Order: sequence, then C-alpha cells, then structure tokens
Amino acid sequence: MVGGAPMYPSKNIIENAVNSKDHTTLVAAVKAAGLVETLQGSGPFTVFAPTNAAFNMLPAGTVDNLLKPENKGMLTSVLTYHVVPGDLDANALMAKVKEGKGMAMLTTVQGEQLTVMQKNNSLWIKDAKGGIAKVSIKDVGQSNGVIHVIDHVLMP
Repeated sequence: MVGGAPMYPSKNIIENAVNSKDHTTLVAAVKAAGLVETLQGSGPFTVFAPTNAAFNMLPAGTVDNLLKPENKGMLTSVLTYHVVPGDLDANALMAKVKEGKGMAMLTTVQGEQLTVMQKNNSLWIKDAKGGIAKVSIKDVGQSNGVIHVIDHVLMP
C-alpha cells in the first residue's frame, strides 16, 4: 500500500503511481514532462518517488514554475534524476552500500549521480547539491521495476 492504494506487481510504475494519493504532484510532473510512455516501458527502472509532502518542502513557487511548458527541460532533468536503470530493491542497494564501504554511487537516467547510504537500518539518498532523502517505503514492486518512496525531492 502506498498513498492509501494497493500497488500491484503486475502493473507498471505509472499504472500504480496514479492511484497513490501521496504522489499526485509527482504524477502531474511526469505528465507535464512527457515521461508517461517512458515509465510505462519495459525498463526495468528503480524510481525514488518523492511524496506530495516532499514537493511541498521546496521553496514556494518551485513546483508551479517547473510545471510551466517553457521549463519542460528543467522538469525532465529533475524527474529523470530520480530514476536509475535496473531493478534495485533494498537488498541490492544495501549490498552496493556495503561493497562501497558505507556508500554507493548510482548513475541516474538524467546522467548525474546519487549517493546511497545506510543509517539506522534505513536507506538514505544524497543528491548532487547535498540534499538528503530518507527511503520511507522500500521495495514497491512493479512489472517494470521498483519504487522506493522518499521524503524529499532530489535536485541535480
């Protein structure tokens, strides 16, 4: 269950995300960026999905500004920064962190890197600007990958 909705492993990332009341901002942004088809594709994708509350923590006007048609490139960059190729569940992420002696670098679809860390048995994601997001719900299986819900928006 994510955002009050069951997440079905037989459905793709978009088919599940549209039902989560906690991810309406993310879904609107994915639609505005024209990424629906991509995230319905075969993947596999690992998506770090910020909640509405995470988007609400951004400075006032940021989301509205990103959703403007003239900022589609910037929006696409931010969204694809939350997507990593492959199907990386929490165990795979933890193994990469252990292998990296405390942190693992992941290259996003956007092209820049995220740092994955473990603290108090939780996964944390650090962005290029030093912002940190906690994985609040891990391993939400999809037909074309996995979603990990995060509590902050990652910025490239």
